[in-house]
Amino acid sequence: MRDRRYSIVFLLLLIVALFLPSTVCADGKIYVYTDSHGVVRFSSKPPPAGVEARIFEGRKSGFSWYRGGKRPPARLFKHRYSTVIHSVAREYGVKTSLIRAVIHVESAYDPAAVSPKGALGLMQIMPFHLKSLGIEDPFEPSQNIQGGVKLLSKLLKQYDGDTKIMLAAYNAGENAVKKFNGIPPFSETQNYIRKVLQLQSLYAEAGA
Repeated sequence: MRDRRYSIVFLLLLIVALFLPSTVCADGKIYVYTDSHGVVRFSSKPPPAGVEARIFEGRKSGFSWYRGGKRPPARLFKHRYSTVIHSVAREYGVKTSLIRAVIHVESAYDPAAVSPKGALGLMQIMPFHLKSLGIEDPFEPSQNIQGGVKLLSKLLKQYDGDTKIMLAAYNAGENAVKKFNGIPPFSETQNYIRKVLQLQSLYAEAGA
């Protein structure tokens, strides 16, 4: 089914290429990939890190593969909220690099962030977790980080220190991990894990 879909895409792109100036087709590349919502995207730029795509090149009249190389983020937040992050890292035994990576992916360090699903603050805490994590104001950075790291620590212990499974549970929920007996086959969750681990490595290298 996947190959048939890309064959149709190829034919459409080839038809378009026939009507484009030769200079555009000669050097241009079109990346074709499926996003986390299952929508096929066309772009002149590579997709997010870790996302596989097919490349249409006019001069070759065919597809090649793009495997999603690691591209470092434009900016690392190495010093934001350092005091509270180091404090809760010691308290709960969670690496500062992991905490920073989760905050980076969850909210890009925006304490007022609210997701379409209702997750709140820096570590995107769901409302049903607030009471158990002792969070009264999810938009107050210290409370949000304290509660978020408490949850990370709980999940790490629950999954015997397996960071990937822990991140899957943090993103998709413990029920999803239980249902699939491991990392759920959701592209959003799998991309989330890749992004967090990549950023954790970068923050660790930066000494953050």
